Amino acid sequence: MSHREIKVLVEVLHKQSVTGLQWIGSDAWITDNSLTDSLGHTSLIGSIGFTVPKAKIPGLGHFLQEVSPSQFPNSMFIKTFWESVFNCSLHPVMGQRTCNGAEHLKDVENLFTDVSDLSFTNNVYKAVYAVAHALHNLLLCVQVNINLECKEKIRTIKYPKKYLRNLILIWESVFFDKNGDSPARYELINLQRASEGTMKAATIGYYDASLPKGQQLTMNGIQIVWKEGSKMVPVSMCSESCPPGTRKAVQKGKPVCCFDCIPCAPGEMSNSTDSLNCLKCPLQYWSNTKGDACIPKEVEFLSYEEKMGIVLVLFSLVGAFFTILTKFIFYCFRNTPIVRANNSELSFLLLFSLTLCFLCSLTFIGRPSEWSCMLRHTAFGITFVLCISCVLGKTIVVLIAFRATLPGSNVMKWFGPPQQRLSVLAFTLIQVLICVLWLIISPPFPYMNMDYYQEKIILECKLGSSFGFWVVLGYIGLLASLCFILAFLARKLPDNFNEAKFITFSMLIFCSVWIAFIPSYISSPGKFTVAVEIFAILASSYGLLFCIFIPKCYVILLRPEMNTKKQVMGKTK
Repeated sequence: MSHREIKVLVEVLHKQSVTGLQWIGSDAWITDNSLTDSLGHTSLIGSIGFTVPKAKIPGLGHFLQEVSPSQFPNSMFIKTFWESVFNCSLHPVMGQRTCNGAEHLKDVENLFTDVSDLSFTNNVYKAVYAVAHALHNLLLCVQVNINLECKEKIRTIKYPKKYLRNLILIWESVFFDKNGDSPARYELINLQRASEGTMKAATIGYYDASLPKGQQLTMNGIQIVWKEGSKMVPVSMCSESCPPGTRKAVQKGKPVCCFDCIPCAPGEMSNSTDSLNCLKCPLQYWSNTKGDACIPKEVEFLSYEEKMGIVLVLFSLVGAFFTILTKFIFYCFRNTPIVRANNSELSFLLLFSLTLCFLCSLTFIGRPSEWSCMLRHTAFGITFVLCISCVLGKTIVVLIAFRATLPGSNVMKWFGPPQQRLSVLAFTLIQVLICVLWLIISPPFPYMNMDYYQEKIILECKLGSSFGFWVVLGYIGLLASLCFILAFLARKLPDNFNEAKFITFSMLIFCSVWIAFIPSYISSPGKFTVAVEIFAILASSYGLLFCIFIPKCYVILLRPEMNTKKQVMGKTK
């Protein structure tokens, strides 16, 4: 856009009271002094633009002042220019003053002799001299010695741009790059108020493409004036910048500078201002609350430090303590009738297995690892089978002992202590075999579950083979069911201290707990799955301990008068 068009535009905007515009000018008008005369030109104060740097050509001013028609008698331009400037005629013409030869251009001021700003003229000047120097070097090479290098230069004369490569004009530090182009140089101009009703073009910076990147634009420290003389930097948007954590969404039917700032969706982030898109966080990361960064996802597992883990550990240790205490009481009173009558050997083995049951729940707490995942399920399966096998043995002993009291019965020899030990060993070895096959074929392993929650990772133990887990659990259920049925059948036997009653109740609690465990285990999320499994282990273990052994401890410690052979055998007379 030329300075004439800018004048018209500024005047129209002034008449329509359009103000507050920040003008970006081109070199066609940014330094034009005639704009001061236009109506409303003060609205151009604060304009910024690039222009070709000012330059001076040495000797050009003196040369132009010494130009005369006698030097160029055949130049129509000089003849017309001379007659126009001095208002005379070089040849006698009727009614017009004849030039007397005393006229001199140093006595006048006009555009022809004004060499104060030769910005564009200097580019022509450099271009002509560049070509001249290139031809001079070529001719000098030919005159001195025609060698291969000269022949190459002569060949490239067809491609002048190639020959201008790396040519340097020393007097103005001008050089041409490998493409034969001269690096761009500009001045950054800012229109500022000079006095009332006038403007001046202040140079506030420089651009030089020949400098390294990052140093090409330099500012000289002069105060910049913005639109209409304001010192406040204008904002080129109708909307505020979108901060990190949001993205820009263009408002329908409005310019692109008008937009809404939409917060990034969970799991996405933007860490720059005015971001067009939100970036999705990597799989193991999640966006923070501000949405301007991706942070590692929270890792969830049942740990020893949290409240639920501490409570479960406490109940596990308390259960193990009570079991050991019961074992100690039974050992101290091992020769009393109530201990001897209830198969002391199986009772001690049962207390030992119950201790392991309480302690195996600790393997479910803490960060899952390859070894802990394999240990927790196999230890649970084997210790509980050992426990139920002992209870089953005690139940069978109660039934056989009653049968042995019948006349002519000799059944006790078929299930004496050796057979009891063998049955417990056999039932337990079957579970050991199942666990070994499970570990060989498809063992449990630690797994990072990122499907249940998007914002956090659940560390859990994958079962490996779900079939193996349910076989282990099913085998425990089978033994518990068999034990419950046998104990239920023996519950009404006539002895005062019929252990089958207590076993029946303990097995009822045991089976109820594990039947309720299955749906709870399937539906519980994350660490609560582990907590449900630990709760089932502890609840069933406490049920066995309290139902089978607390009544005996009560008699031993608080009712010693009932701990006699007569009371145990039901002979009260």
